[in-house]
Amino acid sequence: MKTLFIMLDSLNRHYLNTYNPDSWVQTPNIDRLAQRGLVFDNHYCGSMPCMPARREFYTGRLNFLETPWSPIQPWDNCVQPELWRQKQVYSHMITDHYHYYHSGGECYHTRFNSWEFQRGQEGDVWRPMINDPKIPPSMGRNRRAYWANRSFMDTDRDEDYSTPQCFMRAIDFLDRNHDADNWHLHLECFDPHEPFSCPSKYRDLYDDDWDWDANHFDWPEYAPVDQDEAAVQHIRKCYAGTLTMADVWLGKLLDKMDHYDLWKDTTLILTTDHGHLLGEHGFWAKNYMFDYKELVHIPLFVSAPEGDSGRRSALTASMDMMPTLMDLHDGDLPTGVHGRSLRHLFPGDGEHNDAVLYGYFGKDINLTDGRYTYCRQALPDSTLFNHLGNPCNFTDFEKRDVLKRADLGVFLDSADGIPHYRIEMPSHRHHNAPDFNPIYDISVDPSQENPIQDKALESPLAEKMKELLDRFDAPECQYPRVGLN
Repeated sequence: MKTLFIMLDSLNRHYLNTYNPDSWVQTPNIDRLAQRGLVFDNHYCGSMPCMPARREFYTGRLNFLETPWSPIQPWDNCVQPELWRQKQVYSHMITDHYHYYHSGGECYHTRFNSWEFQRGQEGDVWRPMINDPKIPPSMGRNRRAYWANRSFMDTDRDEDYSTPQCFMRAIDFLDRNHDADNWHLHLECFDPHEPFSCPSKYRDLYDDDWDWDANHFDWPEYAPVDQDEAAVQHIRKCYAGTLTMADVWLGKLLDKMDHYDLWKDTTLILTTDHGHLLGEHGFWAKNYMFDYKELVHIPLFVSAPEGDSGRRSALTASMDMMPTLMDLHDGDLPTGVHGRSLRHLFPGDGEHNDAVLYGYFGKDINLTDGRYTYCRQALPDSTLFNHLGNPCNFTDFEKRDVLKRADLGVFLDSADGIPHYRIEMPSHRHHNAPDFNPIYDISVDPSQENPIQDKALESPLAEKMKELLDRFDAPECQYPRVGLN
């Protein structure tokens, strides 16, 4: 068996024709993949944002209950070394996701037998430029590294962008290894994550007439929208252009799959880590607001050698990716995996998860059972613990004074007896949170515009959340902070 796992970052399913027939975005190759294989209609992310999601892909475990953005921890049982240890499956990574190579991303790429890194995305501190580059005025983010990297590019040439470069490297991988067996290729592109940067020809497809000279704007702040409707529509067109560029190069990879007839012995999976808000609900981006469906209800496409096609309505989640890959290669699951293989759904629809959890460390804990979404908010002044064996965060090592006051011991059953830090941190609620735990009936309110406050309805949802917290090995601190003692 060969497996090809493709992830496009921040892929909002509402911009895909497969999930939204009214979408105006051109993604013919994602459509082509959808027609060839399986489309999962009720797929949800779990741990957010970037690195927590990737840790979940690798381990099959919810980790937002234990730690925020963090490296792979020394007790994590990851899919890539497990496949190599059990079945001698060779794994290779191709990515431009620069967080893998900055603080908080340690030990992810070294799970693979080999890896390739394409440089220059977002704030990747790459190009050596001592004098400041020319930075034009902008109403959004405008990082120095972004402009330093762009100064080395022909910004109207696809091949100067790292997403096409990733697909080029993947095509080369198939040219070199199509006749080999027993491999796993992890192809991960940062686009369509912001900044929404692409050659102008892709924005022209959407009649974008923004005056770039007067105001360079392709990277909104993580904040409520305070721009006018013209700016919102412009950013959506930039997102669409960036997505279409990725789709064009996906098509070249699918062509190579056709050329070598790799579909007969290769399972291809395409998904994302989470969505992204582009002005919906009055917000830009992610992280700080309520976890709307545009963020957490994510796309999943699978094309397997069995040739099954169609749509699947079972409730599935990101934690199911790792056990699915293990199953496809006939491997055994290590201990502590929370997800379940989706392979039983390939021949036909059926039951899978009864409910799933999703969220950010220290913020709300959310549940969906496929009909309702339930947001359990942190109580005022509540705290929880961050558990780290590898004490790095988003920017650097945890500060020395933080580590000095941390507890040191074995606090997680999943840590396999390995001592680690336990650091107390404050909880927080989402931006403009109401004074109750909002419920949405997404069968009648898919846009989540009418929150429900109903104790009789909330009670079984709270019980189900507590059941899942137990099932997914939640640390004890998670229960009292959301009033589920």
